[in-house]
Amino acid sequence: MRLLSRLSPFVYLAILLLAITFFAEAQARQTDLGAGVVNDGDSALAKDIESLRQAMVSLNRDLFILEEDLLFPSSTQVAVYLAMDIGEYFALDAVELRINDKVVTNYLYTERQVNALYRGGVQRLYLGNIPQGKHQMTAYFVGIGPEQREYKRAVSIALDKSDEPLAIELQVLDSTAKQQPIFTATVL
Repeated sequence: MRLLSRLSPFVYLAILLLAITFFAEAQARQTDLGAGVVNDGDSALAKDIESLRQAMVSLNRDLFILEEDLLFPSSTQVAVYLAMDIGEYFALDAVELRINDKVVTNYLYTERQVNALYRGGVQRLYLGNIPQGKHQMTAYFVGIGPEQREYKRAVSIALDKSDEPLAIELQVLDSTAKQQPIFTATVL
């Protein structure tokens, strides 16, 4: 509710601009249909409508940035990313992420998403807020491991959140020496 009260003047302004734009377009179309011609007044109106559209796009961008700053201030922001290796020893099905033993996200993967990760893609698994101080993050990986067996492994990392944004990379790597997947968590 606090966010809505902070954004409400901007939202109302955006709705008002949108209504003015649609009204002006409807009026211009009605004038064109009635007259059957386009005069200089209509082209000026079209230019005004286009400038209103541009202002609305700019306002929408500013609202998005403001919303991100309000929801995820840098002093409490934490982002968790997932990257994978070739996937010879592990086929990913799901990831569960916990911070301080509280589940913050669950993610089930499709074959296309897993293939994108194998090709070098990086997924933002979680973006949220945690207070400054010490925290424990655990990621549980579920999938098919070596010899086509069900495989569930976890990786944990102790976090010391300061007033700066925190980014963590989870990696699933193939170890050819062990012929097993390796799961790592690194603070970036």
